[in-house]
Amino acid sequence: MKKIYIAFIICLLSIVIISCKKDNAMVIKGEISNLEYPYILASYVSSDTLVLDTIEVKEKGKFKYRKEIDTLTVFTLYFNEFNNATVVFGNKADKLSIKGDARFPDLIRVSGSEINDDLTLFKTQNEDVLTQRGQLLINFQEERKNHSDSNKGVLTEIEKMGQINSLNHELRQRAEDFVKEHPSKLSSLILINDFFTNSENSKALERVLSYVDGDISSSLMAMNLKSYSEKLKQSAEGSSLPYFQLTDKEDKKVYSHQFSGKYLLLSFVSASGLESRETSSILKNAYQELNKDSVAFVSIYIDSDRYPVSYLENDSIPWTIVPEKNSWASEIVNSYNIQSVPYNILISPSGKILDRGIAAQRVENTINNPTVTEAVE
Repeated sequence: MKKIYIAFIICLLSIVIISCKKDNAMVIKGEISNLEYPYILASYVSSDTLVLDTIEVKEKGKFKYRKEIDTLTVFTLYFNEFNNATVVFGNKADKLSIKGDARFPDLIRVSGSEINDDLTLFKTQNEDVLTQRGQLLINFQEERKNHSDSNKGVLTEIEKMGQINSLNHELRQRAEDFVKEHPSKLSSLILINDFFTNSENSKALERVLSYVDGDISSSLMAMNLKSYSEKLKQSAEGSSLPYFQLTDKEDKKVYSHQFSGKYLLLSFVSASGLESRETSSILKNAYQELNKDSVAFVSIYIDSDRYPVSYLENDSIPWTIVPEKNSWASEIVNSYNIQSVPYNILISPSGKILDRGIAAQRVENTINNPTVTEAVE
């Protein structure tokens, strides 16, 4: 009888131990509407390796995802074949819930832990702006499909991008207010990363980082953001242009110091993009009206690894063309902090960055109006 009792105790302890192990697993239960496929893809990094899991989705978009993790992990959930995604922060033993619409990933709500609850609070407080932006992005994608080969489509893209940029500006302001109110929360660092690392304003990133205090101010994420802030300053408006060495389509070297004493426009473009072609067309007209002795243009094609130089020559651009074979991994893209194309940077004759992200339509007037450039320098 005693042996049976001991065996029972051992068995009971085994069950308890197994149950404890199961409790340590992170679990995400969710319900996502408007899924076009019966699965969701989840990616995360484990031991410096990118892991991709497939999550089966049942009726009404319901799913359950279970993972054994030992530390805070960032999970990216992809919907509808990578068309949309949302981020979930999971830690050991977290039991999280997620609900939303796959078409509006920025509005998907995640709850069950402090960091996810805080980020969901931000989404809830700014649902109006996030909804407007989400709908504009949907409309923007539809316009590109329906008018991909028409001038009307180009104009629609420009108009919608202007509206989206305006909403992004509003969201950055609201994110800054959130950081001020919650300076010691990890969620504030995440919002800084989401809304200020892609901003052209290096001073804005530096400013919001100054609000951060408490333990998170010395975290690895905070240190990385501060390091990135310092990097942004190197190519910010008013700073000296970072040195570059390029190779043009004639296989000749192009150095940054060659343009000393001239206005220099660096135009980062794509050979395949409709907006890039429109930008190059506008710049051609501007170039014809400018004094070639005091102005130089350089177009840097970041996708020349996919398109041959002969294809670029068809554009008959009368200035220096650089097919950047390293694409987004190139040194000049990194040192000038280029996040998208088309993208123009205007540099003064003294080598100072005058205007980042200058619209092609403004280049001629900015160069011909000394009061504008003098104010920046």
